[in-house]
Amino acid sequence: MWHFVYNYFEINQEYGIIILYKRGNMEKLKLTEEWDKTFPKSDKVSHKKVTFCNRYGITLAADMYTPKNIKGKLPAVAVCGPFGAVKEQCSGLYAQTLAERGFITIAFDPSFTGESGGQPRYMASPDINTEDFQAAVDFLSTEKSVDADRIGILGICGWGGLALNTAALDTRVKATVVSTMYDMSRVNANGYFDAGDNEETRYETKKALNEQRIKDYKNGRYELGGGVVDPLPDDAPFFVKDYYDYYKTKRGYHKRSLNSNGGWNKIGCMSFINQPILAYSNEIRSAVLMIHGDKAHSCYLGKNAYANMIKNNKYTSNKELMLIPNAVHTDLYDRLDIIPFDKITTFFKNYLK
Repeated sequence: MWHFVYNYFEINQEYGIIILYKRGNMEKLKLTEEWDKTFPKSDKVSHKKVTFCNRYGITLAADMYTPKNIKGKLPAVAVCGPFGAVKEQCSGLYAQTLAERGFITIAFDPSFTGESGGQPRYMASPDINTEDFQAAVDFLSTEKSVDADRIGILGICGWGGLALNTAALDTRVKATVVSTMYDMSRVNANGYFDAGDNEETRYETKKALNEQRIKDYKNGRYELGGGVVDPLPDDAPFFVKDYYDYYKTKRGYHKRSLNSNGGWNKIGCMSFINQPILAYSNEIRSAVLMIHGDKAHSCYLGKNAYANMIKNNKYTSNKELMLIPNAVHTDLYDRLDIIPFDKITTFFKNYLK
């Protein structure tokens, strides 16, 4: 008989089992305790940093927001996004606002980004990032103040598509809100507005990415792809200007945000190309609210995702697409006068009960 203790799990030969990681053995993360968010701190909720592991042994960092003077167990919501952002930006704003409205919430950094663990840095994965959401559900399900039967998720931008993928996989998720969503598989495979939706363009994209892999391997480091372009060219399309206005200005800049700084590794999102994350979205039984600005460059992604989700789905009475008149993509990042928090609150209260 032999017995070893590893960082995140134990292997015991005598019983032929693998024991899940122990919390005391999780990766020690360097967490910032000061308030360094892009939004003001609310005096209506309590805030603390928490950590938890996903099933790949990666330790995730999150901000937990709890209503003050709570009694009994409350419904909970895990929030993440946008793609390339950190929890100190709009996911934290969503989480804090929902906590003010009676939910226990966490806003977490995905694997390989922000204050969360995982090496190498600045990588994305359809599988691991979906698992990040599921690990957040694991964590909330075991919190003493959370009703484990009333857990929802909320994904912003690229994490909207990943939230749908999670809802299609995780039956513990009772309600999902998707805000100003991207389908990262579609964008990586087809380019913006499907301009590269053909075999030849995809081949050239994959060829360039694989050449970059060799270059990175030889250099012993991953080359960054660059965040939001800076300085902003005069002829930049509107959606680039829209991103610049959030990520590169005082409004939304954060020192740990990929989009505000050096961006993902050039090969960081490669696996999204041939791993369609919304393949089974029309099998989601739980409630889904999709929100998009009707002037957002990404609105076509939300409309198509909604249409595909309800096509041949037996469970459509709890699905809704809400279009916000005249709103652009980043309006739903932080514009409290535009984000429909009353609608989101009502939705979660209706389906997390």
